Amino acid sequence: MKIMYHSDLANGRWGTFTLMEQMGNIGSEVGRAARWQGKNEKYFHGAVDRALELFDLTLLDPRWRGRTREIARAREVFCGAILSGGEYHTTLKDMEKYFLPFATAARK
Repeated sequence: MKIMYHSDLANGRWGTFTLMEQMGNIGSEVGRAARWQGKNEKYFHGAVDRALELFDLTLLDPRWRGRTREIARAREVFCGAILSGGEYHTTLKDMEKYFLPFATAARK
């Protein structure tokens, strides 16, 4: 059985967020994963699982049909980063830099 971390969001609340808010929230989990990588495996894996869940909820949002390619690529690069860089040679710190403008825009 798959654990649902964001059941309130999956039940419709996620669909009330703008793309900037959704991506900013994903970025928060990416930041948590970066913070715990190599320090606390339980916290690290929890943040990774939550980030992947939010990526999936965003990809399921019908409003972003024209943006799914970019969102899916960000998810792919994130997965590579948690596996030591992958083919994109990207770190979680790099991913945090990608997501920061979304969080900043969502606050405005």
